[in-house]
Amino acid sequence: MSTRSADLESLNKAINFDIRKVDRAFLDDPYPLYRTLRKNHPIHFTSDGLIFLTRHRDLVHVYQDHKSFSSDKKFEFGQKYGESHLLRHHTTSLVFNDPPLHTRVRRRIMPAFTPRSLSILESRFELMVERLLDEAEDRGSMDVVTDFASALPVQIIGDMLGIPVEERGPLRDWSLAILGALEPIVTREAEDWGNNSVQEFSDYLKDHLARFRAGKMDPELGEVLALLLENKDELASLSDEELIQNCIFLLNAGHETTTNLIGNGIDCLLRFPDQREKLQRHPELLKSSIEEMLRFESSNQLGNRRATVDTEISGVKVKTGSLVTLGIGAANRDPEVFDDPETFKVDRTPNKHLAFGSGIHTCAGLSLARIEGRLAIGGLMRRFPNFHQSNQTATRGGRARFRGYLSYPIELGQPAHK
Repeated sequence: MSTRSADLESLNKAINFDIRKVDRAFLDDPYPLYRTLRKNHPIHFTSDGLIFLTRHRDLVHVYQDHKSFSSDKKFEFGQKYGESHLLRHHTTSLVFNDPPLHTRVRRRIMPAFTPRSLSILESRFELMVERLLDEAEDRGSMDVVTDFASALPVQIIGDMLGIPVEERGPLRDWSLAILGALEPIVTREAEDWGNNSVQEFSDYLKDHLARFRAGKMDPELGEVLALLLENKDELASLSDEELIQNCIFLLNAGHETTTNLIGNGIDCLLRFPDQREKLQRHPELLKSSIEEMLRFESSNQLGNRRATVDTEISGVKVKTGSLVTLGIGAANRDPEVFDDPETFKVDRTPNKHLAFGSGIHTCAGLSLARIEGRLAIGGLMRRFPNFHQSNQTATRGGRARFRGYLSYPIELGQPAHK
């Protein structure tokens, strides 16, 4: 195929793009199509009026104008799920709501993410990393996702919610099922799995809350749950239903973001050996490396808003009720903001990525996610400087919203201390 024919085909795909009708090639690598959209149709309307945004400045505008662009999903998810457990969960949790519910929940959660609270969590997380790397050393290999990246956030959030270690087995599968139902297109099987998981997780938490309130749980754990249960501020108090659904949200949000950050980050280092070598020579670049991993392969690729008034985005008219999809992965490679955006650079600065959103809905746990990414990836690199991808094939998650791997086998090589 000639270059001109390829360009015309790419443009045609962009003209007809609909996030609800994507193929496996897009799920494996959405960035070429995002580039074409950003260049030719940065404010893209589908045939039924859905708006898809790919420019950094347009996403920032929508994030900042939370009065004109609502995060409340009662209407949208009501059409998608009908009366269901998924609807109940997603319209009660922090991320898919506007003030005042959003304000009340965030006010209860944020004390858990102060520097003092994070220092306690950081020391726990560091011990978890070393324990998992000890286990991996005995085997000589590991799956970055199943043995490492997914195990770490489940354990730390389990600690935050005071869930006994022996009861954490179902947590990851519940999380994957509930978040999987957020994909632009959901099969009946995936929707049923999501609904069943909300119900099972809710039933578990009802029992867990009763035991926690009765003082039957480990007093050293459950800092966030204790904060959510406090009644010091009547205006910020949560009903039991709000409490349960936001505990589910905390697990889902913290688990998915961190698992994908670690898995995608290690993949970036293996795909760009020159950058890995630079980081090994200059370990002080670890923090900027984490930010670049978040930009280059954003764990959460999509956001959603609904216009509450007739308004505009970069001069383009948007009608009340319009559904707007925020292309986070596309905006994080916008050449208007990032020099040489398709190249992974561990020393990139500044790095104004939108991996954690912006405005009032900026991710509450962003500092914790950064700590987890730094300790996990930094720990692996220090302990096993020669780790490399195994002969087994890595498997992508195959999702449009949450970009990550289901499996990523590596060989560890000789440990640094031997």
